[in-house]
Amino acid sequence: MNTYKNSTSLSAQSPSTMWVSILSLGTFIVFFQGFMVAPILPQLSELFKVTVQHVSFIEPAYLLSYGISTLMYAPLSEKYGRFPVITFSLCGFIMATALTGFVQNIDQLIFLRLLTGLLAGGVAPTTIGWIGDNFPYEKRGHALGIFFGFMAAGTAFGSSAGALLTSFVGWRMLFWIVAGLGIIILGILVINRGNFSQKQNESTLRGKMMLSEYYNILKLSRARRTYIFVLLNSMFHSGIFAWTGYFFFSNYYLTERGVGLALLGYGIPGLLLGPFLGKMADKFGRNRIIPIGITVGAISTLLLAMQYPLLISCFLIATLSLAFDMTHPLFAAIITTLSERKGIAIGLFAFVMFMGYGLGSLIFSLIINIGINKSFQVFGFFAVLGAILSFFAFKNER
Repeated sequence: MNTYKNSTSLSAQSPSTMWVSILSLGTFIVFFQGFMVAPILPQLSELFKVTVQHVSFIEPAYLLSYGISTLMYAPLSEKYGRFPVITFSLCGFIMATALTGFVQNIDQLIFLRLLTGLLAGGVAPTTIGWIGDNFPYEKRGHALGIFFGFMAAGTAFGSSAGALLTSFVGWRMLFWIVAGLGIIILGILVINRGNFSQKQNESTLRGKMMLSEYYNILKLSRARRTYIFVLLNSMFHSGIFAWTGYFFFSNYYLTERGVGLALLGYGIPGLLLGPFLGKMADKFGRNRIIPIGITVGAISTLLLAMQYPLLISCFLIATLSLAFDMTHPLFAAIITTLSERKGIAIGLFAFVMFMGYGLGSLIFSLIINIGINKSFQVFGFFAVLGAILSFFAFKNER
């Protein structure tokens, strides 16, 4: 395993994890907005008079554009610093989110979602880069557990609030509320900007140098297998979660409010157990926790497809969230050790992750005609294969 010399010096300078939580607020609101539309796909299809399959493309439009944009923000964060890139990206996200509330048809909505993804792509990966800069590897799991806890909470509360608030204020007001919350979070970050300061990198990566950095990372077998699992795990979780709202709507005939309550459990494990799971990985090794996490996700999905009583399905949503929290933060910790230019390695991580998110939701949209439960079974079967392979792929990780 490859770690770097600055690990010891970072130990003495590591900031309080409170600042990780504050900086992660930006990621929370981005993911809140990213997934708040998934539970209201049936309502949007009726509103715009299109099929659910058609309106479902608003998810991959957002996620794929987000993934592509991360490659642009990675070198910018290396040159100008992590915090300026985070605040710039958050400003763009706020503006595009507010504009989305004014769309008049499904094509405009898809376009604004695509634009929002392009602008918001610098928030989450650059935050991971800041964590990698400031925490040594032996403490990074804890910090990344906090970060991914906020990410999972944003995903869960976004989907829950998306369904709950829409029934009270309408979907347009939902976007304007999120834009307002984004302004508040931006203000909190700016007020505390002194705690996120970073020396600018005098060297700028351009053209061939940029490609060379990517090549140097990807020529490592450890990097290739980690990025492959990031892609596949992202496809699995995004494909399933993007359609869980429709799953409850079609199988249990829940209203928007009921769907929101059913999905509330998705963020609880990450919010409550994220730091603890990170410490577990630091103590017992990622080679043990990652395969267990993928297995939990596979079993949860296959059991959901069997359509047990509603309360059991709600519990399985929480275990599906636990599976995410046992895998993605651990992948991120490994990624931060692949290169001394953490911004580049993490930018590539974010690109692969969000391409996986987009592809997963897109593939699910394309196979949904076989039925929601059978689609869950297909994804669950491939997750079982992934769990088996992960035992061998990560056997040397610590």
